[in-house]
Amino acid sequence: MSFALDPQVAEAFAPFAAAMSGSAPPPVGDVAARRVAVEARIRQADIAQPFPDDVEVADYRLTTGEGATIRMRWYTREDASDGPGPAALYLHAGGMILGHIGLFDGTVARYVSASGTSMLSVDYRLAPEHPYPAPVEDVYAALIWLHEHADELGVNRARIGVFGDSAGGGLAAAVAILARDRKGPAITKQILVMPMLDDRTPDPDPRLAPFVLWSWDDNRTAWQAILGDAAGGPDTPAAAAPARVADPAGLPPAYIEVGQLDIFRDEALTYALRLSRAGVPVEFHLYPGVPHRFDTVAFSSDIARRVLADRVRALSSF
Repeated sequence: MSFALDPQVAEAFAPFAAAMSGSAPPPVGDVAARRVAVEARIRQADIAQPFPDDVEVADYRLTTGEGATIRMRWYTREDASDGPGPAALYLHAGGMILGHIGLFDGTVARYVSASGTSMLSVDYRLAPEHPYPAPVEDVYAALIWLHEHADELGVNRARIGVFGDSAGGGLAAAVAILARDRKGPAITKQILVMPMLDDRTPDPDPRLAPFVLWSWDDNRTAWQAILGDAAGGPDTPAAAAPARVADPAGLPPAYIEVGQLDIFRDEALTYALRLSRAGVPVEFHLYPGVPHRFDTVAFSSDIARRVLADRVRALSSF
C-alpha cells in the first residue's frame, strides 16, 4: 500500500497544489528565491486564522556577546496570574535561511492564548549571511536573557522551556545541548515540532516525493548555507545539527512530533529513540497522512486539531 494524504488535508491543500503546479522549484543553493516563495506562504498561513484578543505583545532588543542586536517579541495572556508562571522560548521555522518573528505573530499568540504559557519569540540571525554558530548563539543569548529578566516578566525560572518547529525545532534541540554542556540556564522541556536535526540530507524517497513541502533540495540549500562545505561531513558539531550529539544523557525531557510524509521523519524518529535510550523522558508522535507543517494550511482538519491539542498540552505542562 502506498502513502496517501489524510483526506481533509488533501482537500485543504488542493488550491495550494493547483497554484504551484507548473512552477519549477528553485535550484539547490538559491536562497533568495526560497525566501520570496516560502515567506509568502508563511505570511498567508499566519493571517488565515484570527489573532487572539486576549494576548498582549511587547518587543525587546538584545545585544549578544559578539555585538549583534536581535529582536525578541514577548507574548503573554492578559489574564496571566500575578505569581511567576511558565514560559517558553519560541524559535520559528524557515530552514535557518528565511523567516522572521513578524511572520509568526498569529501562530505564537494562538499558542499562548490556548495554553496560558507565555512565549518569547526570537528573531535569530539567518544563514548564509550569518552561518553557524550565529543562529544558535543568538538563541542561547535569548535563553540567558529570559532567565535574567524572569522576575520582571513574571516567569518562574524553574518552568522555562524551548519550543520550535522545523528549523526552530532543530534550534530548540541545539540550545538544549548547549545549555547542558555549558552548565547554563535550566530548560524544563524541549518541544520539537517536525524538527530539522541532521545535516546529512538523505537521498530522495520516491514514495514521499509527491507530498513534500520542504524538499531534499530545500534541505541541502539550507544546510549548505548554514555550514558551507562542511555540511554532511564528519565534523559537524551537535550545536549545529543535534542529531550529531554523542551522548544525549542529561538533556531535558522532550516532546517530539513529525508527519509520516515529512522528509524529517526518520531523523525525528532516530532522535527520539536515542534520547529515550539515554534515559531522557520522551513523548513521541508520528502522524500518518500529513507532510511537513501541514497544520498551517489544513488548520481546520481533524488531525490538525489533534496535533494542536497535543502541543498545547505539552506547553501547559511546563
